[in-house]
Amino acid sequence: MSPDSVVLGILQAATLIVLLALLYRPLGDYMARVFTTRKDWAVERGVYRLIGVDSQSSQSWPAYLRGVIAFSLMGVLFVYVLQRIQAILPWSLGLPPVPEGLAFNTAVSFVTNTNWQSYSPETTMGYTVQFAGLAVQNFVSAAVGIAVAIALVRGFAARRSGTIGNFWVDLVRASGRILLPLAAVAAVVLVIAGVVQNVAGFMTVHTLSGAAQSIPGGPVASQEAIKLLGTNGGGFYNANSAHPFENPTPWTNLFEVLLLLVIPFSLPRAFGRMIGDNRQGTAIVAAMATIAVASLAVMTWFETTSGGAAVKAAGGVAMEGKEQRFGVLGSTLFATGTTLTSTGAVDSMHDSYTALGGMMAMFNMMLGEVAPGGVGSGLYGILVLAIIAVFVGGLMVGRTPEYIGKKIGPREMKLASLYILVTPTLVLAGTALSFALPGVRQNVESVSILNPGPHGMSEVLYAFTSAANNNGSAFAGLTANTPWLNSALAVAMLLGRFVPMVFVLALAGSLAQQDIVPSTAGTLPTHRPMFVGLLVAVTLIVVALTYFPVLALGPLAEGL
Repeated sequence: MSPDSVVLGILQAATLIVLLALLYRPLGDYMARVFTTRKDWAVERGVYRLIGVDSQSSQSWPAYLRGVIAFSLMGVLFVYVLQRIQAILPWSLGLPPVPEGLAFNTAVSFVTNTNWQSYSPETTMGYTVQFAGLAVQNFVSAAVGIAVAIALVRGFAARRSGTIGNFWVDLVRASGRILLPLAAVAAVVLVIAGVVQNVAGFMTVHTLSGAAQSIPGGPVASQEAIKLLGTNGGGFYNANSAHPFENPTPWTNLFEVLLLLVIPFSLPRAFGRMIGDNRQGTAIVAAMATIAVASLAVMTWFETTSGGAAVKAAGGVAMEGKEQRFGVLGSTLFATGTTLTSTGAVDSMHDSYTALGGMMAMFNMMLGEVAPGGVGSGLYGILVLAIIAVFVGGLMVGRTPEYIGKKIGPREMKLASLYILVTPTLVLAGTALSFALPGVRQNVESVSILNPGPHGMSEVLYAFTSAANNNGSAFAGLTANTPWLNSALAVAMLLGRFVPMVFVLALAGSLAQQDIVPSTAGTLPTHRPMFVGLLVAVTLIVVALTYFPVLALGPLAEGL
């Protein structure tokens, strides 16, 4: 790789870091105001009257959870029905109804903020399904994640209240005050940059060789903006953000990485403001940034130095599956961002990465996507890990653990422990069943896996890791539109999204019932570099101990 390419890659990463740092405070402060003000906008009051909600009331955690589950289940039903009646909808482009199994998988995928796509979007979904079903879920599923994170923050900030806010108010404010205006601005920027935005349908063009080719248009820029801001990731086209209609230039590539990181990296600032200690938010974002920078460096190193005939032929770098206009460094920057969040969008094919480079994308998701993680889910995920880190620190010095003035007792530790066990259980069980059940194994090996051996193992492991962590990216060699994978991955997405939310909201309710205890000489300072290091270490060790055996069977075996 040329020195100029290295310098350009470093400048891209440095520019991204500077932009995130500049936006951290104003966006974080704005989000804190959104969820602490008691003033409703006029349009919001109309929505509350329509759905029968008292915006000034606050809910217990079971009531908050019921709102999350009821709203999400209605979303699954709506998106499923919309796909099944696609043929009679306007702008259907003459496409038939989506088959039952695929429609169910897709509905679950978009409602759970996963956006796993077992289909080619431009040849499967008409424009009405794309913008009325999928794009709407891009907004509201992201808003649900933000709402749950804010509920947990309120649990830390509360003093013996027992309530954690109102789900319906949080949902409306996250959608209307944060996601919608940011997405509108981002969509305009993308249109100016050359991203497609129309309802023109398919156009036939003639190539230089004289062949005819059908080119789809579509309302791409508007969906691209929210797919990134909401860490959703579902592409309008099958090539996702590698498609020039979605991501035409190197600078739009950098802008899109900024979009998928900006809200998750700014939410810790909102956390600090809402609990009255900005230092705590700074410590959380420092832990996130430490993991993110290290992951980017390691993945880039694997993709630029790993051996192999194809790599050597390409001048020492792995260019297979990567766009020339982005290069290796633009691709690893996007891949790191999309797998450390729950975005799942791709500007290169992770299946074509080197074995160890692909392992890093997988490992990023296995961390629980907490650096910075999905919109909302990243914040509540790392706060749960912070509770575990405080408990570990308390064991070291023999004192009762406390975090931000709340005692971490047996109930809190049980809920935190259950939270971190859910996703690994789904990933490992789903992967194991795919190879253990005789009929299923035959189908997976003969139909789904493109490359047998350790890489085939990695393809299936990546799929369940992506689904259970609500990421949505894939090793593109896997054919997932089969009865087993459509069903199993849908179950992994549902349980991976909502079971952890149960534990998070129960934890928020438990914390809200406590009073805030003053710090003492024995209190572990959680705003200093020592705690940041402890939190990073706990995050990495939990993942390493859980997933190392299965990684040894897949990407490690292939890479070594």
